[in-house]
Amino acid sequence: MEKLNKRQMGSSNEIIAASYLKTCGYFIINQNYRVGRLGEIDIIARENEYICFIEVKSRKSLLYGTPAEAVNKKKQDNIRKIAYIYINQHKLHSMNFRFDVVEILIDKKNQTPPKINLIKNAF
Repeated sequence: MEKLNKRQMGSSNEIIAASYLKTCGYFIINQNYRVGRLGEIDIIARENEYICFIEVKSRKSLLYGTPAEAVNKKKQDNIRKIAYIYINQHKLHSMNFRFDVVEILIDKKNQTPPKINLIKNAF
């Protein structure tokens, strides 16, 4: 089996996360919304009355903390900046917004399906 590079693994995990979110009642609006060099938001989705800006993080083990712990203050601030640009571009000022994190734990050793944890209103 071919080993995936970091970008391919990230894309694969974002597909897993989007599929999972759909089963949770989310409607996917956009994936990999990029703003120049500022960065990107992995998934933008709607859940009920909320527009959700979603960061997807994965880990192969919890040795260095949970996936959500990797979404540090700097990353959160960056996601907020990009979200505000998206809100302004799409004139969504009257909507409710939320920042969610989807954690994916991958256990390649035991060949089990990934464990997925959705953290609503994560920051």
